[in-house]
Amino acid sequence: MESVGLTKARSIGPIAEEVERAGGSVARVFRNAELPLGILDQPERLILLRDQLRLLECAAREIGDDALPARLSVKAGVPGLGNYGRRMLDAPRLEAAIHSSIDLIGPLLQSATSIGLVRNGPWAKWTYRVTDAAVIGRQKNEILALGYVLDLFRRFAGAAWQPARVELTGAALPERASVQDALHCTIERGEVAGVTFPAELLDLPNPQRRAAAGDAASEVPDAADLVACVEHLLALALLDGRPRIDWLCRRLNLSRRTLQRHLALCGTTFDDILQRVLTRQATALMANPTQPVTAIALELGYSDPAHFTRAFARWTGQAPRDWRRMAMKRQEK
Repeated sequence: MESVGLTKARSIGPIAEEVERAGGSVARVFRNAELPLGILDQPERLILLRDQLRLLECAAREIGDDALPARLSVKAGVPGLGNYGRRMLDAPRLEAAIHSSIDLIGPLLQSATSIGLVRNGPWAKWTYRVTDAAVIGRQKNEILALGYVLDLFRRFAGAAWQPARVELTGAALPERASVQDALHCTIERGEVAGVTFPAELLDLPNPQRRAAAGDAASEVPDAADLVACVEHLLALALLDGRPRIDWLCRRLNLSRRTLQRHLALCGTTFDDILQRVLTRQATALMANPTQPVTAIALELGYSDPAHFTRAFARWTGQAPRDWRRMAMKRQEK
């Protein structure tokens, strides 16, 4: 089956801020992108990569600004990429930073994405390609990515540095002049998005290298790991209410029978995964002693707290209040 690309929701908040600043409707943009507004407070949450692409497209249309992704990435810079960006900024030389971007894009930021470094005589090219089948928003996502790429180059080579060539794929670029102004370079169409530069720059030392941060090694599941992808989608859907299997099928572009067959091959079912997600979410919320059980039940889609209490006892072997009391005792030791 088609792999499912996931990405950290780090760009979601800045997108919403730009839409609001321009007088657009954040709620309408998120509704069109089929994303819950609750994701704004959870930048480390994983979302479908195609949803981020669609969100960029919807936001740009809402405020009439095709240069939005360029402005977002230039403003945030590489530090805006969280752990992934910090690992690049920890590299001693530019070549090591680029190899970090290649090796860590999957584990630390997003799956279904391919980054490469190609040398051709005196020239080198850093390429970016989304392998997810999503169509809407692909070009704007490339613009967003190239803004981060150019920011990294300029941190090593100086703020005035200019690439030999910057390429985007897809149709003719709308509002080319405004995008070029935001990225401070000329853009051309090509077969793969990327930045071409003199290969000698790869030896540039990092003028602002920090001590290594020791970040987590793996946070984003492989695009081929269907069960892990489903778990993240169901956890995301809980921000808007209880997810249903038909909703999941539509988000994955699969029929109910096909999804069930693939899950069966993985030794599980939709209901089993949903129960695991609910258990994980419930225990995480119950660990906060100030959160009322009734509020937790409603947050997890239970209209009747008694139903939640019975379900929680089935998952953990204890009633919610007993489980919380034991958890607090463990913390005190």
